[in-house]
Amino acid sequence: MNRTLKVPNEKRHIFAQPLGTLIVGSREETIPQIEELLRNFPSKINVFIVGDIVTQDFLSNDFLKSYVRICIIDEKTDRKRINVNLEGIFEEIVEFQNPAGIIHKDSWLLIRNIIKSGKKTLIKITKGEEDLLVIPLVMELFIEKNVKNLIFYGQPAMTDSKHKIDEGIVLVDVKKKIKNKISKLIKLMNPLS
Repeated sequence: MNRTLKVPNEKRHIFAQPLGTLIVGSREETIPQIEELLRNFPSKINVFIVGDIVTQDFLSNDFLKSYVRICIIDEKTDRKRINVNLEGIFEEIVEFQNPAGIIHKDSWLLIRNIIKSGKKTLIKITKGEEDLLVIPLVMELFIEKNVKNLIFYGQPAMTDSKHKIDEGIVLVDVKKKIKNKISKLIKLMNPLS
């Protein structure tokens, strides 16, 4: 993709819906469920995370941390600064700007190159936010035989959406079906450049 995309205000509720399976519960409830899920997966697993709180929870769990390949954070949660301990975890840290409500056109190539590098990488959004970068992450990941590429991101409770959404962590299993779903979402976005 070589265009910057923006979510139209009237379609924001569509983008607020979980893209995959919502694991409902608090942080204390969801992390043990995810750990159990990964312990029972029959194939090789790569984990990709979008969001600070989920990144913090995965990196503070020795078992989950071993699966993490890429994390995308903006060091904020609920518009407040958050400090995630990243010492000695990543092979590479990349700083990037991505305005709120936008997928910057350079994010596609950046994510593609990081995936190809195979390095354990942190993408730190220094200006803007990371939320929508789950979209290029899904589209740039490969579907591989005997390998599960799983994306996790936090889902806040939402009562102002068209449908109530519970708090939890969303698990996106990168398959053809989810890529098709994301392609449809991309078509709803407005190109900026």
